[in-house]
Amino acid sequence: LVALTLAHTVTKICLFLLLYPAAGLYYLAELIEEYTVATSRIIKYMILFSTGVLAGLYVFEGFPVLMVGVGLFTNLVYFGLLQTFPYILLSSPNFILSCVLVVVNHYMAFQYFAQEYYPFSEVLAYFTICLWVIPFAFFVSLSAGENVLPSTMQQGDDVVSNYFTKGKRGKRSGILLVFSFLKEAVLPSRQKMY
Repeated sequence: LVALTLAHTVTKICLFLLLYPAAGLYYLAELIEEYTVATSRIIKYMILFSTGVLAGLYVFEGFPVLMVGVGLFTNLVYFGLLQTFPYILLSSPNFILSCVLVVVNHYMAFQYFAQEYYPFSEVLAYFTICLWVIPFAFFVSLSAGENVLPSTMQQGDDVVSNYFTKGKRGKRSGILLVFSFLKEAVLPSRQKMY
């Protein structure tokens, strides 16, 4: 009886840890798709805030010049990605360079924090603000540009006929399709039986 209760409790905890973040990501992806202009503005402010934090870490904490410089260059590349937002081509040099710079930033941060002691909360704050938030925002917003009218046109189609035939809003692709599939797999919706 104790083992069964423990297994039931572990199952509830696992569902809590898996379902709520997935539901939150799905909702966040929906919001980003609906409000692309506001999302672009928010990402711009996040990049500016991250830039300010990096500058402050260099001035007040004495972080290495190379580490801060690569972080600032990465933020500059993010501004380049923001110029075409919500249209992000995965094969564009800006996107590929940003992915490489994310890996380089992580490597440099791991090297630095392995040599210098900082409390875990400060290390986590650095990783969250300077390394994770902006790439995560771009990742969640990858599907935002897929359903905007001009991007769904085929060559030779006009905007109006494309909107009424192929560019319907009901179709999902990208990250929203994955989240919709997971939502239906875990929590299937009830359908009317006739």
